Amino acid sequence: MTFKKRYLRLVHLLFIVLLLIQLLPDKLSGDTYAQYVVWFAVGVEILTLIVSSFIKKPIGLTLFVDIVSFIYGLLIAWTLATAKFNLLKPALFPPPGRVFWQLIGDYEKIITNIFSSVGIILQGYLLAAAAAIILGLLLGSSERLGNVATYISKFLGAIPPIVYIPYGIALLPTFRSVSVFVIFLATFWPVLAGTMSGVMNVDKKTIDSAKVLNVGKITMLFSVILPASLEMIGAQSGLGYYIKNYSDLGDYTRTLVGLIVIGIVIVVISFVFNKIQKYLLRWKH
Repeated sequence: MTFKKRYLRLVHLLFIVLLLIQLLPDKLSGDTYAQYVVWFAVGVEILTLIVSSFIKKPIGLTLFVDIVSFIYGLLIAWTLATAKFNLLKPALFPPPGRVFWQLIGDYEKIITNIFSSVGIILQGYLLAAAAAIILGLLLGSSERLGNVATYISKFLGAIPPIVYIPYGIALLPTFRSVSVFVIFLATFWPVLAGTMSGVMNVDKKTIDSAKVLNVGKITMLFSVILPASLEMIGAQSGLGYYIKNYSDLGDYTRTLVGLIVIGIVIVVISFVFNKIQKYLLRWKH
């Protein structure tokens, strides 16, 4: 790519605009901590320049700079509507600098809650995935059982997991175990249905070829049917508690901090799972 395509983009103009509007006088009383917005923007801009130097594919670079452009645009609109023109209620919509300042002040608490939330999600997801994949393989290998189980899983999967929260609280010992239980239910039924569908739609020629080679039943399930069906498979701690606790207290600066961190964590987890999916399905290519 040419120098122009790599570095002369709208995203850098938005960065300059974001810095310039920090020079406008504040109409909001109290410290708006504008310097934190500047530091954040400079850090993002340095990262953007570094990434722009290494990304080889134009489509990948365009996607990245478009995301950064959205972040800059959001910060520009947010700063103007709060600190500079005071168009929104400060109690509900604090300026971005104040949110970044609070994020740094609460970083230890936030990191602890991230690990707590991710731990709950992974525990519930891995338990559900393991149980659903094994059960889905067994049920899907029988057409009769698979057809019946498909309708049962659709019925039970249509019930929102939060409906089971009162039962979880009554039956399980801790709020953490209730959270894991809800994640388990949210994951189990879709993975079970997807696994059964994948198994029941495996090309019969693949199974027949394995039978000719005298492949055993266990090997057939986990080494033949499972890989062939993969492409068919679609508390008092944690970030949720952090947000709920501070929103109940009317501390909307910390509430926004929690929402931003949750968004970042979800994006990172989605990126990691996409990479894992591509690795597991690399045989397709």
